[in-house]
Amino acid sequence: MFDSIIKGGRWFDGTGAPSAVRHLGIRDGKIAEVSETPLDETGCARVVDAEGKWVMPGMIDIHTHYDVEVLLEPALSESVRHGVTTILVGSCSLSTVHVDGETAGDLFGRVEAIPREYVVSALNADRTWSAASEYIDALERLPLGPNVAGFIGHSDIRAAVMGLDRATRKEVKPTREELAEIERLLTEALDAGFVGMSSQQLLFDKLDGVTCRSRTLPSTYAPSKERHRLNKILRKRRRALQGGPDIGSPTSLVSMAVSGIGVLRKPLKVSLLSAADVKAVPGASKMFPVVGKIINGLNGNFRWQHLPVPFEVYSDGISLPVFEEFGSGAAALHLADQIEEQRHLLQDEEYRRSFRKDYDNKYGPRAWHRDFFDADIVACPDESVLGKTFGEVGVDRGGLHPVDAFLDLVVEHGDKLRWRTTISNHRPEVADVLAADPSVQLGFSDAGAHLRNMAFYNFGLRLLRRVNDAAGTEKPFMTVEHAIHRLTGELADWYGLDTGHLRVGDRADAVVIDPAHLDETLDAYAENPIESFGNLSRMVNRNDATVTAVFVNGRYVFGEGEADPALGTERVGEFLRAE
Repeated sequence: MFDSIIKGGRWFDGTGAPSAVRHLGIRDGKIAEVSETPLDETGCARVVDAEGKWVMPGMIDIHTHYDVEVLLEPALSESVRHGVTTILVGSCSLSTVHVDGETAGDLFGRVEAIPREYVVSALNADRTWSAASEYIDALERLPLGPNVAGFIGHSDIRAAVMGLDRATRKEVKPTREELAEIERLLTEALDAGFVGMSSQQLLFDKLDGVTCRSRTLPSTYAPSKERHRLNKILRKRRRALQGGPDIGSPTSLVSMAVSGIGVLRKPLKVSLLSAADVKAVPGASKMFPVVGKIINGLNGNFRWQHLPVPFEVYSDGISLPVFEEFGSGAAALHLADQIEEQRHLLQDEEYRRSFRKDYDNKYGPRAWHRDFFDADIVACPDESVLGKTFGEVGVDRGGLHPVDAFLDLVVEHGDKLRWRTTISNHRPEVADVLAADPSVQLGFSDAGAHLRNMAFYNFGLRLLRRVNDAAGTEKPFMTVEHAIHRLTGELADWYGLDTGHLRVGDRADAVVIDPAHLDETLDAYAENPIESFGNLSRMVNRNDATVTAVFVNGRYVFGEGEADPALGTERVGEFLRAE
């Protein structure tokens, strides 16, 4: 009767309703039965014993940069192994729908720390599409692991229509014909089933390449008229705007947030990126729930996009995006492909004075706390500095300024120097409040990007661990049912996607979790080479005992650290079109 059975687990349907021990029968990619009594296993090819475990909908990762990797390694196993069955591509105004390989390399290479040459070659070699609907067809010809949904990137459209050079000049506005074409391409993408458009106003995301190197993304140059016209299309179609406001400009934040207000007009779905509890500005975390409550109280449909775990980042030498937010740091990263020139710059005393000035300026909004006493060295050929902060190294070296201690080590060891810091989401009590706030969406993993800088592929499991640990205390902040709803059905419903629930007739995207292994193994990271990017060793998560079974569209694809042979060889996932 059934293709697969998941028996005897604690079943969560993704709506937030009370959980119960149930037996699930899967047939033809759907949940065919949810039963209080055991199901007939006759003829069933796979039976998963879930006694003592949780059975829940597959998680949804709403913020990834898998746009290039999905073309080369469509299994996307680093997400699937942690119970993610649907991923959204096209974040931060970046997508690969319209731009050519060279332009895609400039857009993704530096901003998302994906090696530029592999971006260029992937688009040049594998591109078979010229329109949004053809892009979807191309994805569905691949052996997709998870389901995929997508934003169309504003920078993608703008660069394709205007050319990257013209699209990144302050003095250049799109012509009437170009603006009409930008609108047409957005409409075409929405017609094809994209969930909305991603936009960007953050000014420390810089272009790679030569011609436009170190300019900000094309979306940041769009005049208000262009933004308003695109928002009007999204509002009319009830699709979402994902936005990255400029953290240094209150005007940017306010204008993007209030665009979601629905007084005397239809509300616009708006999801803004946020590092909500930033170490650099600790009081800012109180603002986020207040702003959300105000906007949604005015008939808005507004959400903050927030990573519900500590935002811990690693860097090899000076290759960390947070340096882009101030002049001297951006100057060093401008020379990232010119190692000798960069070394000479870092040794220059005038440059160092500028860096120290930027470092000591603690005023104004910023992502990085700029505290080298809060930056631990984890690898270095000079073993005497291991385990120390750069500030401590400066003290050991006769009271050297922390900046000079840092730059001295970078000059001497380059990318053999590896260090880490946590820039936000570091206070558990604040994280708990934000995770439960209705104006917050849980996501912002950046999966597929910053391959040497961070690994949040298992962020959903880490949230469930916190919720589960708190459940038996005097201060539970969320039920397990509510947390699972927030990671699954709530996101699916908001973006209009057919997934995120486990009821009779629903898509059988299901995950079996052993709550006994929601433990400290979730906090560690490992490294694993990614073949399609020249075997670059990427940061990953490994907690194989936690997720014991993953089903995508009714097919078993992963469990206990082992992929099924179908993953990456047969198409299991689908492109999910917004409804």
